[in-house]
Amino acid sequence: MSGTRLTLRVDFGASRSIGPGKIRLLEAVDRDGSISQAGRALGMSYRRAWLLIDDMNRCFRQAVVSAKPGGSQGGGAALTPFGAELVRDYRAIEAAAAAAARPRLRGLEAALRKTKTPSDANPPLKNSIRGRSPRAAS
Repeated sequence: MSGTRLTLRVDFGASRSIGPGKIRLLEAVDRDGSISQAGRALGMSYRRAWLLIDDMNRCFRQAVVSAKPGGSQGGGAALTPFGAELVRDYRAIEAAAAAAARPRLRGLEAALRKTKTPSDANPPLKNSIRGRSPRAAS
């Protein structure tokens, strides 16, 4: 399956969810040790990254990220043990769902139309229609 993939989002009611974007953010915080660096690595502002982490920290009974305020020593952030468990659980659910869906995804992919090549996408325009002047065709 070349470009076909299953994307998983877990909804906890109407206004709370966890999906691939939040999980990637948590993984980036774990890797970079900083909310701002994690946000930059994912192409988002510090504010957006902080709001997503704050949302996750409020969503669960336990915090997913602990942060130290910045200053002359610099700040920092780290996944809590619960945050690391959340990432592991999400990735395990995602892998199990992908494995279960793989045969059906292959079938869907096989049913797709062939994609057009760049030259097929924009065929050359005709200047006239059977000898009529361009003005008469309008």
